[in-house]
Amino acid sequence: MRILISNDDGYFAPGLACLFQHLSAIADVVVVAPERDRSGASNSLTLNRPLNLRQASSGFYYVDGTPTDCVHLAVTGMLDTQPDIVVSGINSGANMGDDTIYSGTVAAATEGFLLGIPAIAISMARHEPVHYDTAGKVAVDLVQRFMTQANSHPWLLNVNVPDIPHEQLQGMEVTRLGKRHKAEPAVKSSNPHGQPVYWVGAAGKAQDAGEGTDFFATSQRRVSITPLQIDLTQYNQLDAVRSWIGTQK
Repeated sequence: MRILISNDDGYFAPGLACLFQHLSAIADVVVVAPERDRSGASNSLTLNRPLNLRQASSGFYYVDGTPTDCVHLAVTGMLDTQPDIVVSGINSGANMGDDTIYSGTVAAATEGFLLGIPAIAISMARHEPVHYDTAGKVAVDLVQRFMTQANSHPWLLNVNVPDIPHEQLQGMEVTRLGKRHKAEPAVKSSNPHGQPVYWVGAAGKAQDAGEGTDFFATSQRRVSITPLQIDLTQYNQLDAVRSWIGTQK
């Protein structure tokens, strides 16, 4: 089995090294990751310049682009054979609810999915986590399940792992995305020249975090697994918009 690993924290990130260590024990693994932290890059592609691909002393390949660039370049231009699965992570911090729209970790997995490859995005449910090894073991479990129970259609799975020792996990739960309150206001400051600068505000706290959501599962020490889709069509508004603009079905 061949696995393509990427992330959005950069090729030097501890979560990436942990993921490689665990998955390379069960499969042939290639790492293609951004050369620097690209958190929040979402599904952006670099179209205004060529991309540079280099190899670090660790053996990991890195690209001066986004997480999406990394997976796209690897699958469509670098690798001789298509990987069996794309695994993105292990991210330092949760990617739950609205986070998935902005997440470069999820974006790397999404690009694999869009290219017809099953994909998993895996994140620690806390910033500055300690127990990356827990998520590494969860990744091995999920990939081994895939190896023995391959689905006929590619899945895109968003996985969040509590930052606790593996033996303290209370199992896995298939969840839906919760929802956050709106983001905190931008923080205004000044640069050394006295000119105004702004920091993007912190993500809002969980709003829809009840039973069945990713927020709830991780709060109960369970691994949250959410299947994602790409179709953004709001189907229950199609007729209302048709009526609004005066067209027929």
